[in-house]
Amino acid sequence: MLRPKLKAKKLSGRTVLHILTGSIAAYKAPELIKKMKDEGARVVCVMTSCAKEFVTPTVLRTVSGERVYSEMFPQDAPFGVLHTSLADLPDLVLISPATANFIAKMATGISDDLASCLVLATRKPILVAPAMNDNMYMHPMTQKNIAQLKALGYHFVDPIEGDLACGRVGVGHIASEESILASVKSILSQKASRR
Repeated sequence: MLRPKLKAKKLSGRTVLHILTGSIAAYKAPELIKKMKDEGARVVCVMTSCAKEFVTPTVLRTVSGERVYSEMFPQDAPFGVLHTSLADLPDLVLISPATANFIAKMATGISDDLASCLVLATRKPILVAPAMNDNMYMHPMTQKNIAQLKALGYHFVDPIEGDLACGRVGVGHIASEESILASVKSILSQKASRR
């Protein structure tokens, strides 16, 4: 009897550092993590303090199978300097969801927590999936910040039109898990082809 051919896992042997910021869209992160793991990725999560208002570290730890980081100086950190060690760990840094606040911090180099410090410290590709109110997304400052980050080589999965937390329908709804996963695969396959 012939065995069915196993589908190749596109992210086998790859590590994604998944930063979650304080958007309602953070509740979708466990499904995205599961999809990345199904493709063979190791997923390590870092949460901002506001992200914890929408999804718990326990949920992310259960889905990822990895420790979840949020404190800059945890007493039991397995690394010497946590933010630089985490910055060197992955093949790709994924910021999903990315709030207007976190995008502004990245664009101006503010590094006042673990997540923003490791973004400055990493030299790995960075993929950003914005999620926010439509007025915040379309605001000239947010658009300027996004353009500045794109000019620096940051990758983006643009938000889509959809239901927003404020009750309106508009552009600012996070892209689908499938779209974000496709971007992760694309960036990592380009990186592999340049080796």
